[in-house]
Amino acid sequence: MSAATARVVKGATTRLRSLRSPLTLTPNAIGRIKILMEKQPECKALKIGVKQKGCSGLTYTLDYAKEKAKLDEEVVQDGIRIWIDNKAQLSILGSEMDFISDKLSSEFVFRNPNIKGTCGCGEIWHLQNESTY
Repeated sequence: MSAATARVVKGATTRLRSLRSPLTLTPNAIGRIKILMEKQPECKALKIGVKQKGCSGLTYTLDYAKEKAKLDEEVVQDGIRIWIDNKAQLSILGSEMDFISDKLSSEFVFRNPNIKGTCGCGEIWHLQNESTY
């Protein structure tokens, strides 16, 4: 999963989240991450980042990580360790990470209350104040 991307859904999360965690994981996301991490025993966490993509937005990236960077935010839920890159922390705050699978695709989906809009594919998004990046 080298620099994979994920789809973003504009709007509120589907359930209540912990006030202490910048990101919550659904049971489907936890199950899928456990499967992926078992295949990469040398890695300690899944790292979430953001990068510029397309003509007007950002996209999340997902990578296996062996070492936590100094400014990474750590989220631990049900035995799963997620490190959030410092550039992604403000944009992901309050989000819910899910894993959805159907006949045609399987993907991680972020339900993010902070985004202003998305492109047609759902991978590229922008915030109210993009000057943060």
